[in-house]
Amino acid sequence: MIATSVGYDVVFLVHILAAVATLAVFITMRVAAVAVARGADAATQRARFPGGHNWAARVVHLMPITGLTMSFMGSSDVSLTRPWVITGILVYLLVAGHLEARTLPLEQLVADVIDHEGVASPARGRELVRSMDVLLGLIAVAFVAMLVQF
Repeated sequence: MIATSVGYDVVFLVHILAAVATLAVFITMRVAAVAVARGADAATQRARFPGGHNWAARVVHLMPITGLTMSFMGSSDVSLTRPWVITGILVYLLVAGHLEARTLPLEQLVADVIDHEGVASPARGRELVRSMDVLLGLIAVAFVAMLVQF
């Protein structure tokens, strides 16, 4: 589908950049969680969990916007009836739900604990690592579906 129109190619590029940004943010979040799980000192934990809202993680919400736009702009190769497109939509819903309902509240809790007590427990860090692993696993499923296009 690449090079069918300038508009489609721009949306496709934004889709790919959003996917790369999402992956980079999620990996960074996991690295921060691993630091807590390994019992990092207070200064390291405070640097990795500055508090506030994690707006960077929400770049993932660009994925369905650009993906659906490509489906509507493209040919039947990228229509909403294709199993790989449906898989992408379902995976996004799982990622968004897990991110907003589980991961980001847990990350905020860890940041609050660090802010009030100086450090978060390794158990809390392991919990956040597991949550990040779920997200990264789902992203891997979407990545394979987008590459294979079954």
